[in-house]
Amino acid sequence: MIKSYSSLAEIQSGLKNGTITVKGLVKDYLVNIKANAHLNAFNEVFEEEALQNAELIDQKLKQETAGRLAGMVIALKDNICYQGHEVTASSKILEGFKSIYSSTIVERLLNEDAIIIGRTNCDEFAMGASNESSYFGIVKNHADNTCVPGGSSGGAAVAVQADMCHAAIGTDTGGSIRQPAAFCGLVGLKPTYGRVSRYGLIAYGSSFDQAGPLTRSVEDAALLLEVMAGADDYDSTASQKQVDAYGTKLQKSSGKKKIAYLREALTSNGVDEDVKAVLKQHIEKLQADGHTVTPVEFDYLDYIVPTYYILTMAEASSNLARFDGVHYGYRSKNATDLVSTYKLSRSEGFGKEVKRRIMLGTFVLSAGYYDAYYAKAQKVRRLIKERTESILKDFDFILSPTTPEPAFKIGHISDDPLKSYMADIFTVQASLAGVPAISLPVGNNSKGLPLGLQLLANQFNEQELLNFSKYFVEL
Repeated sequence: MIKSYSSLAEIQSGLKNGTITVKGLVKDYLVNIKANAHLNAFNEVFEEEALQNAELIDQKLKQETAGRLAGMVIALKDNICYQGHEVTASSKILEGFKSIYSSTIVERLLNEDAIIIGRTNCDEFAMGASNESSYFGIVKNHADNTCVPGGSSGGAAVAVQADMCHAAIGTDTGGSIRQPAAFCGLVGLKPTYGRVSRYGLIAYGSSFDQAGPLTRSVEDAALLLEVMAGADDYDSTASQKQVDAYGTKLQKSSGKKKIAYLREALTSNGVDEDVKAVLKQHIEKLQADGHTVTPVEFDYLDYIVPTYYILTMAEASSNLARFDGVHYGYRSKNATDLVSTYKLSRSEGFGKEVKRRIMLGTFVLSAGYYDAYYAKAQKVRRLIKERTESILKDFDFILSPTTPEPAFKIGHISDDPLKSYMADIFTVQASLAGVPAISLPVGNNSKGLPLGLQLLANQFNEQELLNFSKYFVEL
């Protein structure tokens, strides 16, 4: 049995005292990747490159010149550009496409001596909550192979869950880091919109997308955020605000906090009983520890999911127009002229869910419907943002389940898009409001499936969120 490490600090301690090497670590992860190939977590493994980089970092460690992430072996979701490597967003339409540049976050991770071991499977173009829409097939949950791992960063989550790498970088548009984290028993962090550069991410919803870490510990999530965050000349939406030393300054939160929780999470018939029970249990623990925990009504809960999907589908319709079979990626062999190249390449290259969202997005942006749908959704987004901010003026955090139920069976929602979309009911609030949110593991249900609870904080208040998360996971 290959040793499992709960944090980078544990790995670096072993590297320091010579009980392990980076190359030995990479070899162990590669063994695990082969042993767990049936989970379908990886679209591609960079075996030789990872071993070569491990040798270089072992030398740097001897010379005491290694970066802060030396010993961290990570996987990248397959919608994050890495120069000279294929990036497909798990879609046929980008089959064989190699990125000509690296995303800002990849450059920052490599500069600190992280090793990238491969690119992970995801819902096609990050559109899904189950990792069932990938061109490369379904990803299976390591806890129960008949269940989904969540989406869209399902492969990234399973890669960490099954010890095929130490951490992974996913992207979160409406819950795509947090929901798989909950389904796989991990820490999943979505930073404030603009905290991390989007340069080099294949866009789905440009006013929502954020990259973030999937880890086993809050400490590793804090350190990865510290490395990735900050202003970027290539991304005008990246915030100029100074980056806190999230990892260095991380300390278990002290002092009594005011925490709001969504009353509907305990009263709605749509929330699984085990999820309700674990939420109630943590509310009682927090109260027993002297914190003020108060139920709040969120008047716009019924409008959250429709608002999110109208806006993201509209943005997807615009963003995915560039994949046309002319510039790069898949081109239909049956095309005979320009029009048929566009039509056939896109209809053959995109999967069913992506086509559904492009068509719906085009519809809500079209003349005669723009005001009725898109413009109205923007107004409702503003109301959701203002209501979230008003709660966070009175409270330090908002507590809710990450998901309304544990990991569901493969095929359970694939024929019903509405069921799939409702899986995002608790995660999309943070995305619409642009605030940071984290999913934290809180044990398993009676069937051994992981459960997660979510905390939201004020914009750019990641340090407090991480400090309280460190305390929360030890409750």
